[in-house]
Parts: sequence; structure tokens; C-alpha cells
Amino acid sequence: MAHFAHARVNLDALTGNARLLGERAGGTPLMGVVKADGYGHGMLPAARALIAGGASWLGTAFIHEGLALRRAGITVPILTWIIPPGEPVGDAIEADIDLGVSDMATLETVVAESRRLGRTARVQLKADTGLHRGGVDPAVWGRVVQAAARAEDAGHVRVSGVWSHFASADEPGDPSIASQLSVFHESLEVADKAGLTPEVRHIANSAALLTLPEARFDLVRGGIASYGLCPITDYSVPGLRPVMTLESRIALTKRVPAGSGVSYGHRYFTDREATLALVPLGYADGVPRAATNRGRLLLGGKVRTISGTVCMDQFVVDVGDDAVEAGEYAVLFGDPEELPDVPTAEDWAQILDTIPYEIVTRVGVRVPRKYVGGT
Repeated sequence: MAHFAHARVNLDALTGNARLLGERAGGTPLMGVVKADGYGHGMLPAARALIAGGASWLGTAFIHEGLALRRAGITVPILTWIIPPGEPVGDAIEADIDLGVSDMATLETVVAESRRLGRTARVQLKADTGLHRGGVDPAVWGRVVQAAARAEDAGHVRVSGVWSHFASADEPGDPSIASQLSVFHESLEVADKAGLTPEVRHIANSAALLTLPEARFDLVRGGIASYGLCPITDYSVPGLRPVMTLESRIALTKRVPAGSGVSYGHRYFTDREATLALVPLGYADGVPRAATNRGRLLLGGKVRTISGTVCMDQFVVDVGDDAVEAGEYAVLFGDPEELPDVPTAEDWAQILDTIPYEIVTRVGVRVPRKYVGGT
């Protein structure tokens, strides 16, 4: 059934971005990160497109995401890294998913499940090198490493990786970057002295992949950049293409007199007789209410600004005297290579003082994903 709005996802662009990131990383193997439903693009189609572009690993935040990939027949190595108490660790072990370990309690849970199943679990020890979020604190890193080494000697785990995450790699030159790299090297030395031989050591996210060759190690993680959005403000990556285009047909148009208040609270008034176009997307679909009188879109061949309050299901655009009709498409953001002058998710992020990750991941479930390209 046709739908008035959709998020069009260009899988060929996604595959091309993966290839480009692999080249930018100098051939270092690439992990395609597909958490949060592939950053809102659709986890399974995104995973397949990334693999087609050369990604040899996939990354997810939660076990249920990794299990969904396995159920879909995806066999490449998968790392999942947020494991609250009560998660199906045993299912992940049976599905051959690498488990990110950020504390002793998680390691003990993994070992217990390994014993119960009679199967060696694959774990990747995460060092907190200064982000102070997930990861093993440096004060207890040695103890966790020693415990992991004993568990590996006993056949309960295979320490397949040691890794970390940057706090400010999207701000090139920030002093925390060098500090975290130093702590990561120290963490690797501790693991080496304990006799661990991880298959992969990794710390580079999208920003570090693009700007820090010294952070590549054995694997780089292509997150938001895989989807064609650069995490670094005012940094250009030639050839990187936005993957998602958010567009909707106009539901109706109407002429109103000068001085007409528009939408809730009359936060916009027409300054002349004008045509108003109604776009049936709202904050329930991921268009931020903060885009009131700020969000920009391409409609009728021109870039225009949302007029008045963004509602749950709709917003209005003042198109003046232009001949815009119901049924025409309004494009909120997309790929300028396909549609010259179209705003990008990065443009929306800048207008709303946020990051492009939030713009694409918040596109709601009412908006169907329409896939183009791919195999």
C-alpha cells in the first residue's frame, strides 16, 4: 500500500560509504555498527549493505540486536556491548556473539553461563580510558584482566578483543584524545603481560577512523559515517553520501489572509495573503517540536522554513504565492547529490543544536522505510 511519507534508504550509498571508510582506514578491517535499528535506517538491510561494502564485523548495543542478526542468517563476527543484569547471555554465547565486558560482574555472569552450557564464550574486554561511561576502570583493570586470563586458561572464555571508546574524537586536537590513546596502550600492555592474545584491538569510532591513523589498531568502527553523516563539524569527506531521505506528500493547501495565525499558539503569522501547505509529519514521526519556525525543507523547488508549531502529526509551511499543490513531495532532508539544495540531516542538526545521529535515529516507526539499490 502506498504511503504519504517515507524514509528512503539508499543501500548502494551505504555500501559505497563502507568501501570509502575502508579505504580511508588504510585497509584496516571495518566494523559496521548497526545498533538502534541501523541508526534508524533498518538494521538488517543496513547490515547486508555494509557487509557488501567490505565490513567484516558488525556492532550492536544490545544482545537482542545481535540475536536478530543471527536469526536473519548473518554469520560475520558480531560484538554487542551493553549487557545489563538479566540479559540472555547464554543465548548470545550459543549464537557465537562476542560480548563486551565492562566490569567483573559481567565477566562472572559470562563465565557462569559458559559453564552451564559447556561452551566457550567469546568476550571483548572494554577499558575505560577516560570516557567514564562503560568500560573497566583503570583501578580494577588489572584484576579483571587476570580473572579473564584464568577463565581463558580454564576454557570458559576466549578473550577475542580489547577495546575502548573516545570521548572527543569528533573534536580534533582535543587533549583527551592523546590521553585516552596513552591509557589504551597501557591497558593493552597489562593484557599482554597477563598472556592474553586478542584477535582485535580497537578504539577508533567514525571520527577517529577519519582523522587518527594512530588509533586504527586491528579494527575500526564505522558508526554514523557509514550512513553518510560526518561526526566532525565543518569536516568534509569527499564521496561520503547521506543514506536517508525523509520526504512526505503535501496533504492539502489553503489560501489565508494576511495576519493569519498558524498552528498551535499562533507562533507564526502570515505577513500577506498566502498559501499554506500541510505536511503530515510531526513529532510522533521524529520531526522535533523544536523545529518550530526553524526546520528547513525542499518544497516546490525552493528551500523553505516550517511555519508555526510542529504538531504531533503535522506541520505547516507558508509558500506565499507559489503554485504548490496537494500530492507534491516535501523533502525534509536527503542527499544533495540526488537533490541539489536539499537540506541534510547535518543541516537540521546544526539548526537544532544537536547531532545528526539524533535526527536520523528519531524518525519514527510510523514512517515506512523504502529501500532502493542493494542486492
